[in-house]
Amino acid sequence: QVQLVESGGGSVPSGRSLRLSCVASGVTWNTFCMAWFRQATGKYREGVAGLDPDGTTYYGDSAKGRFTISRDSAKNTLYLQMNNLNPEDTAKYYCTADPYCSGDWSDSHAIDYWGKGTLVTVSS
Repeated sequence: QVQLVESGGGSVPSGRSLRLSCVASGVTWNTFCMAWFRQATGKYREGVAGLDPDGTTYYGDSAKGRFTISRDSAKNTLYLQMNNLNPEDTAKYYCTADPYCSGDWSDSHAIDYWGKGTLVTVSS
């Protein structure tokens, strides 16, 4: 039903930018809450950015001022623009969807659908 496919990850030096994309099939954009999560080696999974159906955005503390979440409904695509990357951003990034917007945007337990993830590596 819902399928999420991420792309755009890679290896970049500190200070550079990347834009991640997520092609989302089966998503109803006016009802689903979308988000990006990440998980670094040895760390807990954390919310990076969230997007409500009404366009409200949310950001984790480490992402504020540097990352921007957006969508293109016509293309069924969710984006994460990441600027001023640093080595602490190194992680596997996941596109997620919650049909019910049932909890806090960064609560991974409320997420129903996950992509396979795309790896971002930021060198010093």
